[in-house]
Amino acid sequence: MKKLLILLLLTFTTIASANEEVLSFPFTPDNVNDWRYFSDQVMGGVSEGQVSLEQDADKVFIRLSGNVRTDNNGGFIQLRTTTSLSNKPLMFKLLHNSNKEGKKLKGIRLKVKGNGEKYHIFIQTTIFYRLPTSYKIATFDTSPNWETVEIPFNKFKKLKDNIDSNISAKDIKTFGIVAYGRDFKSDLSVSSVEFYY
Repeated sequence: MKKLLILLLLTFTTIASANEEVLSFPFTPDNVNDWRYFSDQVMGGVSEGQVSLEQDADKVFIRLSGNVRTDNNGGFIQLRTTTSLSNKPLMFKLLHNSNKEGKKLKGIRLKVKGNGEKYHIFIQTTIFYRLPTSYKIATFDTSPNWETVEIPFNKFKKLKDNIDSNISAKDIKTFGIVAYGRDFKSDLSVSSVEFYY
């Protein structure tokens, strides 16, 4: 009976661990070079911002700060990573080979804190990056305390028409953390991006 109990406990522990399995990408000095800052100034907008890698005690994080302005058809600042034929960061290598034993990634977790504003994740799943229809978007809230935000892939919407758009992790071509869509001050910190099964 004791052996059976131990076996059941081990089986339960294995299942619980598998259910909590994630692909985790903390921001570090080593991997921050895979990410780029962009603003609406690339298309004539006037938003201004910056990205900095910072540390508070033992927590390292990326900070997206600045002023989002909708003048001149603008309205965003963002931190983005991209895959291409010539450059495939580790995050995309793991995402594109993430199906294991029939399981697929179900969504995204971010560890964040901010200034109480809403922020967004922009994902593209096509090589036609400049088409508005290629963007899938999800929104999350922030507070001054570190929190974990969880967004299932089936909660993403198409940017152009706000229609539901379930995402498959193996199709992700770009991933952006974005201050977007209205005039406001951005102050968002993110310590890690995770994808969960």
